[in-house]
Amino acid sequence: MKKILKSIAFSTLFLAGVNAQTNPAIFSWLQNNIITGSHYLQGNSTPIADAVLVNVQTVQYSTNWVYASTKGIPSYVTGPFLDGNPSFASDQNAIYKISLNPVQNTGTAAATTPGNIGVFINGVSLFDYRDGVAWNPNTNALCGGPGNPPCPGGPQANQDWNRDAIPAEKAGFDCAKGHPAMGNYHHHQNPSAFNLDLAVISNICDLYLADGLYVIDSTVHSPLIGFAYDGFPIYGAYGYKNLNGTGGITRMKSGYSQRNITVRNTSPTGASVSSGPNVSTTYPIGYFREDNEFIANASPDYLDVHNGRVCVTPEYPNGTYAYFATVDEDWNSTYPYVVGPTFYGTVTGSKVTSVSEPTTTYASTAGIVEVLKENDFTVYPNPASDLLMIQIKTKVEENMLVKLYDIKGKMVAEKQFLQGRTIVFFETEVLYDGIYFLEINNGKSTVRKQVAIQH
Repeated sequence: MKKILKSIAFSTLFLAGVNAQTNPAIFSWLQNNIITGSHYLQGNSTPIADAVLVNVQTVQYSTNWVYASTKGIPSYVTGPFLDGNPSFASDQNAIYKISLNPVQNTGTAAATTPGNIGVFINGVSLFDYRDGVAWNPNTNALCGGPGNPPCPGGPQANQDWNRDAIPAEKAGFDCAKGHPAMGNYHHHQNPSAFNLDLAVISNICDLYLADGLYVIDSTVHSPLIGFAYDGFPIYGAYGYKNLNGTGGITRMKSGYSQRNITVRNTSPTGASVSSGPNVSTTYPIGYFREDNEFIANASPDYLDVHNGRVCVTPEYPNGTYAYFATVDEDWNSTYPYVVGPTFYGTVTGSKVTSVSEPTTTYASTAGIVEVLKENDFTVYPNPASDLLMIQIKTKVEENMLVKLYDIKGKMVAEKQFLQGRTIVFFETEVLYDGIYFLEINNGKSTVRKQVAIQH
C-alpha cells in the first residue's frame, strides 16, 4: 500500500506539467457566454430573469496557473433566502487563480479562512464551515455577523467556539443549498438540491424549485465539482472504495464525528478553553465547529483531517490528492463539508483583479459530447398530474434539448437542460390525459421515454 501511495503522490506532482490540455484544472470548467441567470423573490415562485451570464466565461492558462473568469452566478435559480438576508446573488466580476502544480504542505497545515477558500467549476464561490459568528465568553452571547456585536479581537481573531453555518443558517439557504454574502453567492457544502436528499431537511424546494451543480448518484464516481485554493480538486460525495481505483463505488465518509459532551469547556483535543453555552435545544451539539472531533479510521473510504485523501479518480488515473463533499447516509451534509478545517496543500490560489502574465486561452471542448444512455435520466412522477420532472444523473457540460410529444407525434412543449443544471420540468396541468413521449437530444444522440399524464 505504501508503494501505491508513493506512486500516486509522485504522479500528482508532475501530472500538470506533462500536457496542459490534459490537466483537469484547465478543461473541467463549465464555460458559457450565452445563458443568463435567474432568481426568486420571496412570495413569487416564478423565477425572475437576470442580465448576468452564468458559469465561467473565459479560461486562460500558463505553465503554472489557470485563470477562470466568472460572474460568480450559477445556471440554477438562486434564492430566496428566508432568514432575512437582504442580499441577492450579484455579479462578482471575478478571476480565480488556481495552481496547475499543487503540492502537499509538509509543514504546519494552513487553516481555512472566512470567505472564499476555493471555487466550483461553475464559478460559484466555496466557503468553509463558518459564518462569522462565534461565542463571546465575556458577555455569554453570540458575537460577530449581522445583528451581533463584534467579537473580541475583531472578525479575524480566533475564538474558542465558532458557529457552524450549516445548522445555524439552514433557514437562509436556497433550494441549491447556497446563499450570498454581500452579493457573493456561495456554497459551504455539497451543492445539490435539498429535495434530492434521501432525508429532506428543508422544504424550501417545495415553493422555490431549483437544482444544484450535480445530482448524487450512489452507483458512479461523483464528478469533479471544483478546486480548492491549494489547487487540489474537489469531488462530490461518492468515489472508489480503494485508493487505487478498485473496490466499487462507495460514499466517502468524514473522519469527524460529534463529541459526547453536554458542557462546552474543552477543545476537541481535551484542552481547557473558555466556556461556551451548554448543549441545549438552542445550541445543539454540532452548532459550533468545536463540537466535532477527528478520529482516524484505517478504512480507505474514510477521509483525513483535511476532508480528502490521496487516490485515483476518473480525471486523475495516475492519482491525486482530492477533497470530497461529505454527506451522511441520508445525503445530508456532514462536517467539515468540503475542505477543512485545514488545507492539505500549500495555499497559492486566490481571487485576482487581472491576469499579469502571458497565457493561452482554453477553447472549451464542451461541444464534444458523449452518447446519451436511457439510465442517465430519471423521470418522475410517472404518471404526472401538475408537474413532470426530468433529472439527469451526470454533469451537464452542454445544453440539451428536451421535447415533449403527444401520442400523435405533435410537439406540445420544449425545454433545455442548461449547462451546469440537473433538472428540467414541464407544467402538465394544461395537457390532456394520455400517453406522451419525451425526447432528449445532446446533438450526438437521442434518448426517448414514455410518460403518462393523469389528472
